[in-house]
Amino acid sequence: MKKLILLAAITVFSVATSNAQTAKKATKKADTLAKVETPKVDGAGMVFENETIDYGTIAHNADGKREFVFVNNGNKPLTIESTQGSCGCTVPTKPEGAIAPGAKGTIGVKYATDRVGAFTKTVTVKSNATGQETKVLTIKGTILPDAPAEGATPVKS
Repeated sequence: MKKLILLAAITVFSVATSNAQTAKKATKKADTLAKVETPKVDGAGMVFENETIDYGTIAHNADGKREFVFVNNGNKPLTIESTQGSCGCTVPTKPEGAIAPGAKGTIGVKYATDRVGAFTKTVTVKSNATGQETKVLTIKGTILPDAPAEGATPVKS
């Protein structure tokens, strides 16, 4: 009986040690990716974490607010001059004031989720970023229709 308990304890310890090593490897990989630096530019710079936001499949009238996060990878302040949505259903907001070298900033965007179906829209950002004074960002997703009320009879055409 003692051998069986000892064998079970060794097996549990072995599995726990194996899982801990796997977690350490994943953490090291994430740390390595985080340490990759963006190239520096002479002047103002703008590098986005993601240039596309995928809302996925969301409910009708769900919260349509999202943010594009960027960093000024230059050696001069970055100024966002304007942000423009591709239609009235896409309303972007820009940071006020300059973004210092090395600092993060956000471009907010609110999509009107009262429109059912798939969508792909753009946000055009104009700035003083060296080499990319105009940057186009994308939002996409699908808005689900409202579910029929429980017990409701479908309307036939």
